[in-house]
Amino acid sequence: MGGRRAVAGIEVVCGPMFSGKTAELQRRLRRARDDGRTVQACKPLLDDRFAAREIVSHDGGRLRAAPVTAAAEIVPLAEGVDVVGIDEVQFLDPEIVPVAEDLARGGTRVILAGLDRDFRGLPFGPLPALLAVADAVDTLHGVCRRCGGPATMTQRIVDGRPAPFEAPTVLVGGRERYEPRCRACHEPGRPTAGQPTVELSRSRR
Repeated sequence: MGGRRAVAGIEVVCGPMFSGKTAELQRRLRRARDDGRTVQACKPLLDDRFAAREIVSHDGGRLRAAPVTAAAEIVPLAEGVDVVGIDEVQFLDPEIVPVAEDLARGGTRVILAGLDRDFRGLPFGPLPALLAVADAVDTLHGVCRRCGGPATMTQRIVDGRPAPFEAPTVLVGGRERYEPRCRACHEPGRPTAGQPTVELSRSRR
């Protein structure tokens, strides 16, 4: 059943962990589908914490999604689709920026959700470039685990303490590894000379 065309453009939903980004992405995609648009959800294959082929929010919401290892794989999945939604976009390669722009120019509504900063408070992956080309940006806040104020940062915890600055940049995890914090309560640490700051590590839960 063919649906009405969506309003083309690039929308970014960003913020720290536990701010509701994935739930907001799910809401927009379900709303588009209920309005008669065709929808394709995607997620990085790296993020298999809860399900390999579903976008799962921390409040338990689920939405079927195609796992991808590179941004270019989204192009054939988006063919003939009105709305494309991509979760955890910070884990994708920089090619996601021209891919999103090409899709939007071709008439597709592209919704991307992800962390704008890593656990050190530094810009994360392709998010800065996506924010620069987006037609609409919504920055969500969590609740600081320390003081209860608006959380804009993500704190990684290792053995009950903030992770050192040199810890792997990418470490997939949930409440057992991360907590939302405000800027005042965030503890980013400091780099040690000669130590690497970027490597890849994974955790299922």
